[in-house]
Amino acid sequence: MNATTTGRALRATAVWGLTLLLAGACATGPAERGPAAPAAMPTPAPVTAAPPPTGAPATSTAPSSTAPSSTAIAPTPAITTGGSATAAAPAPAPAPLERGDGGPEVLALQERLSALGYWLGTPDGSFGSLTQQAVYALQGAAGLQRDGVVGPATRAALDAGTRPRARSDRGAVTEIDRDAGLISFVRDGQVQLVLHTSTGTFETYRHDGRRLLADTPEGRFTVTWAHDGWREGALGRLYRPRYFHPDGIAVHGYPSVPAYPASHGCARVSGEAMDMVWARDLMPLRSEVLVY
Repeated sequence: MNATTTGRALRATAVWGLTLLLAGACATGPAERGPAAPAAMPTPAPVTAAPPPTGAPATSTAPSSTAPSSTAIAPTPAITTGGSATAAAPAPAPAPLERGDGGPEVLALQERLSALGYWLGTPDGSFGSLTQQAVYALQGAAGLQRDGVVGPATRAALDAGTRPRARSDRGAVTEIDRDAGLISFVRDGQVQLVLHTSTGTFETYRHDGRRLLADTPEGRFTVTWAHDGWREGALGRLYRPRYFHPDGIAVHGYPSVPAYPASHGCARVSGEAMDMVWARDLMPLRSEVLVY
C-alpha cells in the first residue's frame, strides 16, 4: 500500500467515527419513546455530500442508527400515597337493606317500590313486614330468589323499573301468578297495583277422611262472594276473603305470608293488604280472576 492510499483510508475512518458520534447525540430520550428496538449495524460508506454554504446549518448525511420516534401521549400519573403509586379505589357498594333497617335509604327504597306499584302502605323509612312483602313481590317479578333482602341484583331490578306484565287487555282483572308469587290488579290491560302472595303448596293432605291436593287451580274465574271480617273455614281462619272458586278458594288476609307456597289453595296476603283491597274495591263482585 502506498502513502496516498494509506492517507485516504485514515481520512475515511476519521469521518465515519465523527458521523457515528453525531448520530448518537440525536437519539430520542427515554422519556419520549417506548422500548428501543435493536439497532441495525450500519455499513460504512464514504461521505460524498458537499459542504453547506456559508451561514447554513450543518447537516449529516450518514444513515441514522435509530428510526424517528412518533409523538406519544404521556400516561396519566398514578395517585401516590406516602411515596408509592396506587390505583384509585372504586366506590364501595351500598350495604344490603333488610327487615329491621331504617333511615333515608329505606325511605328512598319504599318510595321507589311504591312508584312502581308495589304496595307497602305509607313510606315511613322503617323496613317492616309490609316493605318486606313488597320486596318479595319485586323479586318475584324479576325472577330472583325471594329472600326479602335488597342486595345488588334486587337493586338492579329496582333501578330497571321491573314490573309484572298484564295478561289481560280489558276490564277489571285480578291476575295471580303462582310461580312468581304475585297478585296484580289490572285495569284495561295496565297493572295498577302488585302484592306478594303465598298460594297452594301442590302437596297432598287429608281432610274428613279424603286425600286432597293443596292446589290453586289454573284458569279464569269470577269473584262470587265475600265476607267482611274473620271467617272460620274448614281448614282455618280467613280474613275478609274474596271467593272466586267453587271449592272455597279465595284471596284473603292471613298472619303468615311467606316467600314460598304455603296454603291449602287460597292466595294469602297480609291483613293490611286485604284491608286495602276492600277499601279500594280492587276485587269487585263478578269481576274476573285469572290464575296461571
